[in-house]
Amino acid sequence: MMRNAKITLIVATAILGGTIFTGCDQTSKKEQAAQERYDKAELDLKEARVESDIEAEKIATSDEWDAFKTESEIKISEYEIRIKALRAQMRKSGKTFDALYENKIEKLELKIADLKARMDNYDKNQSGWEKFKREFNHDMDEMGEAMKDLTVDNKN
Repeated sequence: MMRNAKITLIVATAILGGTIFTGCDQTSKKEQAAQERYDKAELDLKEARVESDIEAEKIATSDEWDAFKTESEIKISEYEIRIKALRAQMRKSGKTFDALYENKIEKLELKIADLKARMDNYDKNQSGWEKFKREFNHDMDEMGEAMKDLTVDNKN
């Protein structure tokens, strides 16, 4: 009887050891597969970043730049005309405009000067076309909104 118990214990230990060893081996294979997937995803991310950087550094074609520059200059000119009209209205109305209103107009004039300078700088070095265009258009839109806000404040 004792002998059967010893044999059963030895067999059970062998089975348990084999199960643990096999389980560890499977875990190791799973970890290795997960590491391989992680490495591939990391490589894909690096490649996407490189492609993104290449796209961001793309230079505008001559036609793209000319069209963009012309459209932007027209908008800037419209903003300048509106600011001059606001200043003239401010002087002719006989009303005393507060310093805040005057300050807003001056800030708009500085933004226009900044937009012109950025356009001139881009014209000289022409790198990062997509990024430049996206940021410049965003700033032009903000300028338009600021102009609308100023005229709305003026009417109230």
